[in-house]
Amino acid sequence: MPESLILLPRETYPKLGDSDPLRFYYLPVVGRLYRERVERTLQELPGGKRVLEIGFGSGVALVNLSKKYQRVDGLDLDSEVAPLEKVFRGQGYPVHLRNGSVLKMPYPANSFDAVMLVSILEHLKPQELSAAVKEVARVLKPGGRMVYGVPVERPLMVFLFRVLGYDIRTLHFSTEKDVAAAAGKHLAALAIKPMTFLGLHIYEVGSFMKEAKRGRSKRPVR
Repeated sequence: MPESLILLPRETYPKLGDSDPLRFYYLPVVGRLYRERVERTLQELPGGKRVLEIGFGSGVALVNLSKKYQRVDGLDLDSEVAPLEKVFRGQGYPVHLRNGSVLKMPYPANSFDAVMLVSILEHLKPQELSAAVKEVARVLKPGGRMVYGVPVERPLMVFLFRVLGYDIRTLHFSTEKDVAAAAGKHLAALAIKPMTFLGLHIYEVGSFMKEAKRGRSKRPVR
């Protein structure tokens, strides 16, 4: 079973705008799906000294990450850093958050034991994916792990997005196959695991490793 996502009381989080999906995590059915995709991604992280979450958003994974790693860094394009750091540091979780892009990250090479991305890579265009994964590989230590979660587009997924008020075509530009292919160009594949809902494959979590010496990537185990 995946580890349970530890959420702070909803009112604790600063309001980040109408596009912030935080409210969905607290809903009965939809909330279960939102939480589970994060939980399954967290499950693939082995723990260690330092982790980077790319696209931390409202910070829903930061508590769990703080319990698995000695230092937690976060990078996000537009989330407000200061209010989130104040909240989490006030709760005893001294996270280190910054604004920036996965395509050009403000970290030295070989900085992190793990990099986590939940529902981020599908928002990149296919031609950007390889550059993004190459940059992730750069900041990972040898033996470090990239773990990502991406939706698998199916009619049910498109319908759920419509129910939530979103047009999936304006948000997602790459498929789960595009993401896995890009990851395999720069990292060694460990596993790709499906997440199902009502028997349908709607999400998957990929785990890839930075090898000390680049070898030939094995086909990921699905």
